[in-house]
Formats: sequence, structure tokens, C-alpha cells
Amino acid sequence: MPALREALLAAAFTADGLLDLLGAPAYAALARAETVPALRATRGDTALDTLVRLFLLQRAVPVERAKAALPLAVCLEDGWVREEDGEVRATVDVRPYGGPEGQDWFIVSDLGCAVGGAGGIGSHEEGVVLGVGGASTTLAGITVRTPVASALDLGTGSGIQALHAAQHATRVTATDLNPRALDFTRLTLALSGAAPADLREGSLFEPVADETYDLIVSNPPFVISPGARLTYRDGGMGGDDLCRTLVQQSGDRLNDGGYAQFLANWQHVEGEEWQDRLRSWVPEGCDAWIVQREVQDVTQYAELWLRDSGDHRADPAEYTARYEAWLDEFEARGTTAVGFGWITVRKSAAAAAGNPSVVVEEWPHTIEQPLGPAVLAHFARQDYLRAQDDASLLAGHFVLAEEVVQEQVGLPGAEDPEHVVLRQHRGMRRATKVDSVGAGFAGVCDGSLPAGRILDAIAQLMGEDPVLLRDRTPQAIRLLVEEGFLEPVEPVEPGAGGAGRTA
Repeated sequence: MPALREALLAAAFTADGLLDLLGAPAYAALARAETVPALRATRGDTALDTLVRLFLLQRAVPVERAKAALPLAVCLEDGWVREEDGEVRATVDVRPYGGPEGQDWFIVSDLGCAVGGAGGIGSHEEGVVLGVGGASTTLAGITVRTPVASALDLGTGSGIQALHAAQHATRVTATDLNPRALDFTRLTLALSGAAPADLREGSLFEPVADETYDLIVSNPPFVISPGARLTYRDGGMGGDDLCRTLVQQSGDRLNDGGYAQFLANWQHVEGEEWQDRLRSWVPEGCDAWIVQREVQDVTQYAELWLRDSGDHRADPAEYTARYEAWLDEFEARGTTAVGFGWITVRKSAAAAAGNPSVVVEEWPHTIEQPLGPAVLAHFARQDYLRAQDDASLLAGHFVLAEEVVQEQVGLPGAEDPEHVVLRQHRGMRRATKVDSVGAGFAGVCDGSLPAGRILDAIAQLMGEDPVLLRDRTPQAIRLLVEEGFLEPVEPVEPGAGGAGRTA
């Protein structure tokens, strides 16, 4: 394994090396599983051309070219490639992947399964192991990356989440129902130069019964489908029961202060608020932040996953029958749409004491990845707000968060704006309307004065009753803090070099 890694690095078979060789258009096309531009760009005879054609484009290369690019004897013996009729073919997909700190990593998966592309992977193999896709990178980006003693990657697949966790967890456990996935995870970690993980076969939390972790991550087989045809995507439980079970059982597998983070699908059921459905999933003793990123009606959803498995290229009668089966399943469950998003659960003392923070929201807008720091900040703000009554909130000191700008909206030439918008340019990139009091308050928050004194000054300027203003403003301050526009700080003197932020 070290010899293969050295050969890949020597040939610049890395994320940056691919971009340099292919150019941006062909590189982007490759991420969509379109190979023609990359084939045209690799008509040379360098080691990098050979490796791209062999491992990414699934083309045979002459033995002599393979010998020049690889420790061929070792690769043949270990099963990375096979030789026949004077040519060498790859047996697995090896895809360069850039780590968050510039690491050169490699994700190993089944051939043709590194990315789905517009038409899906088109595989009907039950035990197929996928590589890196949009869901994988989304979960990696939103995961909290603080140093921890133990981390669990549940449903590891090709091992991308375990690879990330190995950078900040002393001990990593990776599980999967599919034994082939555990083999691929072992290869991914070794080829990337990461420490090995404790690999265990089994479903859900069964392989780690009675064990607890500081971090749990899972990109589970969350697709809501009529049956369990494909292990990599279909959970085998009815409706969204697999995701619900994972979330509900995660509380018992977390250490105090630990996080569990999931990608999930959930049903929108007739006569039930989807927010209430998800709140019921949150385990006792835990806080949660649940974000719905997308909603599809049942026809869009069925068509998406029928394309994913290549059923749209099957016999028309067979395709119709499969489509009907999906719609029958949704109709039987009263499902009108399917939501997709993130679920983060944190075990906390406040929740255990009967005061959990559960935020369920819809946010389909652009965000800035990595979002892990924003997840940590969200729960820190919830902790702060739970500890503050209105009086202590007004006694608190705040600063405007970094990269928040104010926009005034109104007709050109008007004396006053119709409304004022505060907009973030980091993290969730939220925007919120505020009135003149809210805009004035946020604008002068530099940590030097308590909130109540700022409101008194605003009341004097606007000719309002300061008592009434103090009474009606705390809720607006809470919202600005909760959404990350204002940050609580220790009080500082004006001109002392800036406010000291709380942890």
C-alpha cells in the first residue's frame, strides 16, 4: 500500500494534479460522470495520463505504460488491477480527494461508482460500494471537528467519513451491513495514509451495543423506497423508519456533550406537520438542530431514484411497474412529499434536566461550507439563551457578528427605507428584516455597553418610552442572537482594542 501511494503522489495523481491536467471544464464534467472531455485531455503518455485513464476512466492501458506509472507487480498481487492480453485494467475506482488541510487522500470504491452523475450510477448490484458524492461531502462539511477520544462512522461505505474522523479522533469505529464496504474503507484509509479504524459488520447500532462515543456520523441508506433492492441506498425499513430509528437510538450511544450528525430523508404525511414529525425523533436528554434543505413531491422523488439505479433505461413495462410500486407505497402511507436535510443531535445536561433546545427549520438557500464551526456556534448560542431571562439579556453585552452587512430596501429617493435587512456572508448566510430600533441596536453593538443602556439611548433619540422599549425588545434580541447576527461577549471598555468573544 505505501508503494502504491508513493507512485500516485509521484505522478501528481491528486485533486490539484487532476485539475491542472484536465482543466476546469473537463474536471467538472468528470464530477458529473461525463468522461469524454477527460479522455480527450489524457491522450498523452505521462504517468498521470495513464493513471487517470486506468482508475477514473476505466480504460485499459498497455502493460508497459502501467509499469511506468505503478508498482505493477504489487498492484497485481494485491488485486488493484488485472492483466490480460497485454493490457492492464483497474478492478476498483481510486479517486483523488483533497483533505480540509490540503491532504492528498484517495477514496476507493467500485468501478463506475465514484459519483452518480445526472443519470445515476445505473447499478443493480445489491452490494455495490459508492465513492464520493454530494451527500458525502455535505456531511463531511457540516460535521463538528473538535478533537475527541472516540468517533463512530455508521454505514461507512467507502470510508470518507471515517477518513475525516481519523484526523481529530483518537479512536475511530466504522460499521456497515455490507462486508464489502468494510474492505473498501480499509483500502481508503490505508491508501490515504490514515490510521486504521476498528471495522465492524452489522446493522444500525448493533455492532456497537453498549458502547458510547463523542461523535457519531452517518450518511445512511435513507432512500424511502418500496423494498430493499440496493444496500447502498435502501434502508429496508418502511417509510422513513430507518432514519427515525437512527436518530432516536443515537442518544443512548452518545457521551455527555457528544454530537450525532446525520443526513436523512423524511416523509411529509397528510394531516401532520413535518416539523412535529421530526421533533418526535429527538431522543430524551438531547438537543437538536434539524435543517430541511430540499422537498420533492412523490413523483419527482420516485423518478430521481429510478434514474439512480438505471431503471429509466429498462423495458418500458418494467419501468412503469417499478414507478407504480413507488407511488403505491407513498399512497399507502399518506406521503405527499419527501424532505431531505441534516439532523444534528447533542447530548446535554440542560436537555437531561428537562429543558431541551430543539430547532427545526427550512433553509433551502446557499450556505458556506464547511459548516461545522457554525453547528458548534448554534448550540453555544442555545446554551447562552437558555440561561438568560429578559433582565439578564438586557444586562448582557453584544457585538455584531463578523461579515454581517446592513441593506436598506425602499424606493429610490425616499426619505426612509421601507425596511432594513441584516445579512450574513458566512455560515448559514441568513438574512432577517429588522425595524429601525433593531437596525440601530445592531449597528452600535461593540461590546462596550449593556443592551439595556443602548435601548435607553435609542428611546431618547426616537422619543419613545424607554420602559416600553425595554419590555418589547428582548424577544428581538433573542432572535438576533439565535440566528447568529449578534454574539454575546464579556464587557469591555470603549477603545480597548475590540470585544473579547466568549467561547
